Amino acid sequence: MSSPAKLAWQYIVFHKYKSLILIACIFLTALLPIAIKILLSQFNQNITSRADNTPAVIGAKGSSLDLTLNAIYFKRGSIDPIEFGEVASIRESSSATAIPVHSLYTAQEHPVVGTTIEYFDFRGLELATGSHFVTLGDCVLGSRVANSLGVTIGDYIISDRENVLNLAGQSPLRLNIVGILEDSRGPDDWAVFVDVKTAWVIQGLGHGHQDLSGEDKDSAKVLSKSNDKIVASPAVESYIEITPENIESFHFHGDTKDFPITSVIVVSESQKDETILEGKYAGHEAMQFTYPKNDVRELMSLVFKVKQFFDANAILIAVSTAMLLLLVVLLSLRLRKREMETMFKLGCSRTTIFQLQLIEMVIIFGVAAILLALSTWGLIAGAGGLVESILVR
Repeated sequence: MSSPAKLAWQYIVFHKYKSLILIACIFLTALLPIAIKILLSQFNQNITSRADNTPAVIGAKGSSLDLTLNAIYFKRGSIDPIEFGEVASIRESSSATAIPVHSLYTAQEHPVVGTTIEYFDFRGLELATGSHFVTLGDCVLGSRVANSLGVTIGDYIISDRENVLNLAGQSPLRLNIVGILEDSRGPDDWAVFVDVKTAWVIQGLGHGHQDLSGEDKDSAKVLSKSNDKIVASPAVESYIEITPENIESFHFHGDTKDFPITSVIVVSESQKDETILEGKYAGHEAMQFTYPKNDVRELMSLVFKVKQFFDANAILIAVSTAMLLLLVVLLSLRLRKREMETMFKLGCSRTTIFQLQLIEMVIIFGVAAILLALSTWGLIAGAGGLVESILVR
């Protein structure tokens, strides 16, 4: 290391707090716009790709964006449910594949998605272990859910109570884990998949009861008992676990075609079928037909407009920081005037003194640049997972 460089380094180390503040100012000012650009680009890539792979969605009239986010990211927005019978209606009126989605509840803060086996084929989701759900109470976990909870095949997960203050409400349902999906690097990794009927049980539309035929008439669970009728007391509670022994007691009140789902993903075999369906719902009073890719592009156009304000703000911050750094340098030179005069009297040329000051700034900017490069590399490597976790939460 040359003498000016060595002296510059010793000066920076001696005045470490001032040097660290300067490095932090340069680093943070440059990092902010870079981080926004990387994360926004990843966000656009993730959400656009997911929307492009979802041909069309049918749901209740209202915000088409809320409907799209519920269908592709399982967001519990302010959307009204539609009847399950609409799935059969779509299948009868066209050759399209209609995949129901029921996304209203959570299990240990992960979305519970009621659907059919067709959903896994549509998304290209493969099982890492186990099997698909077959009976009521079965569930298939996304890879991230299984990893975060530390559960595996044969374990269980319990659905969250919709209102923790309503202790008299529907009891949480114990879901038996029968399968775990491979990592798909998408929102499906963070979801708990069940059959639509299991989702209805969680909602309270289906339930089972204890068998009271063997109970004594004086039992606290029996109010009255005769040869052909048993009147149960409030002590009888709905099951919160579905087992081979009690599954036959589970039943639904009403016609399941009238039961709710949040949306239907429609995969048409031809453009003609898709156009016919779009026309069918164009004037519908209660439902709408929407293309997720159009909704997402409209959202992203708004996001990029907002980004322009961030860009303008970043430029202003950069100019302010540059002016601040210039002020610090000028004040530093003024304070070090006697120091420079002493060095000149000791035989240092003015060129050497200028080199000394220049090397100090080069070191400070160099350290800030190294930190910026490492942070940028880390952001690029982790942007996908970070954006995906934001989208599914």
